[in-house]
Amino acid sequence: MRVGEVKVDRIVPARLVLPANHVEVFDTTLRDGMQVEGVSASVVDKLRIAEQLDYLGVHYIEGGWPGANPKDEEFFARAKRELKLKTSRLVAFGSTRRPAGKVDDDATLRNLINAETSAVCIVAKSWDYHVETALQTTLDEGVAMVADSVKYLGSHDRMVMVDLEHFFDGYKRNPEFSLRVLEAAVVNGATHLVLCDTNGGSLPHEVETIVAAVAKHVGNDAIIGIHCHDDTGCAVANSLAAVRAGVRHVQGTLNGLGERTGNTNLTTIIPNLQLKMDFTCLPDGHLDRLTAVSNHVAEVLNRPLNPQAPYVGASAFAHKAGLHVSAIARAKDAYEHVSPDLVGNGTRFLVSEMAGRATIAMKAEELGLKADGAVLSAILDELKRLEFEGYHFEAADASLELLMRRATGWQHEFFNVESMRVITDESTNGTFTTEATVKVWIGEQREVHTSEGNGPVNAIDTALRACLVRKYPQLSRVHLTDYKVRILDSSSATGAVTRVLIDATDGDRTWTTIGVSPNIIEASWRALEESIVYGLLHLAQ
Repeated sequence: MRVGEVKVDRIVPARLVLPANHVEVFDTTLRDGMQVEGVSASVVDKLRIAEQLDYLGVHYIEGGWPGANPKDEEFFARAKRELKLKTSRLVAFGSTRRPAGKVDDDATLRNLINAETSAVCIVAKSWDYHVETALQTTLDEGVAMVADSVKYLGSHDRMVMVDLEHFFDGYKRNPEFSLRVLEAAVVNGATHLVLCDTNGGSLPHEVETIVAAVAKHVGNDAIIGIHCHDDTGCAVANSLAAVRAGVRHVQGTLNGLGERTGNTNLTTIIPNLQLKMDFTCLPDGHLDRLTAVSNHVAEVLNRPLNPQAPYVGASAFAHKAGLHVSAIARAKDAYEHVSPDLVGNGTRFLVSEMAGRATIAMKAEELGLKADGAVLSAILDELKRLEFEGYHFEAADASLELLMRRATGWQHEFFNVESMRVITDESTNGTFTTEATVKVWIGEQREVHTSEGNGPVNAIDTALRACLVRKYPQLSRVHLTDYKVRILDSSSATGAVTRVLIDATDGDRTWTTIGVSPNIIEASWRALEESIVYGLLHLAQ
């Protein structure tokens, strides 16, 4: 490498050598990912996510910025005691020394040392505009800040990675300065030079060209990495282009979390690299953990996963059009670019008014139902009729199953409803009380119960359960977990049709039922009744 104006007081340790066709994965969910709007993770949340990342098998987990806030301080303190990482290496994040400052009394560098991680990552200004405007110092001092900081951290036995902030913007404007910063890092001991598209404004062809130039300049002196943001929707594409040009270290976040529009989505780029470009990113046998880890992290952060996320989304391998389903029935790869089990996902067949006979037949087979041509036609006709009325069976798997069972002649014998009534009263103090009365027959036994609740659905649910629990004690395992209401035609005002979805679980499985009616109480009752029937059906099996 040409070192230009940088003084060569070379202390580079033995170079890290990666196996052929190997790309390191550096996860920054716990640092950069936490900067997305609407996400806040507790220390316990961060520890749980770190465990999941280790289970997935990423090489590096960036835990946060020690000293930046009490939460990150506590995380690193507890991580030392509680995290038992098997495959991943914990990394502390920070910055270079201050302008005109000294490394041995710099608080940021001291906090990095005190975090006691074997590896650290520091951000360095590589755009002359930021050095002169944001830091308000000279370019020579900007280079010295990097050189001094890397050398200091290396002298404390830390593996030092350098995030070259705004590298692509800086290189386009003043490539000589950007390369001087890079040189200052590597000749003083940095093992990784991470090129950052901090503003996320670069495009793949620009990234590939610049990375190729840097790779030629650096040679074998350090591992070149890439850190992209998704402001143009190109973070994954930019990272792939960087790998094509010589990068062997990719930074990103689970589910694409990150400031503004997010970071490179690791759940997308990892399978792209492994399944499409024949690189190794995760240990053998770990790629099929991807979907589970993605969902686990989404659950911890209470941030629903995009169902259309590539590879890991619920819809990633879901098929709705009858033509597609017919083809897949003959050959799975007809409409699936990879086998979903490779990433821990699965094929789903969506049943709706767009479904053909092949879809219905495959769903019936999945449920163990015998459905001849007449039955299939009846199911399809009923689906189209109900969905025209406002039903949506893609989102109501349990109601779909019950519909298909009824079409084959099945009728449940758990209970028969005689009547249901709901009364709501307003007290003198302005509070509302809801009371539900349910009358059912269980065989020859008539049960009548009245219950109060914090709303009509809760009151009905409580009353119905009171009627059934003596005969079906297993019903105590069934719990409602979510209740969703949608007005289908708001232009009809108070006469609009209402769609109700109810989610339930028995601890082992979860399911969703649907009810549709101009009367919200009736819609809720239909969804609730089917939820209870479905739960009893499967608890009895």
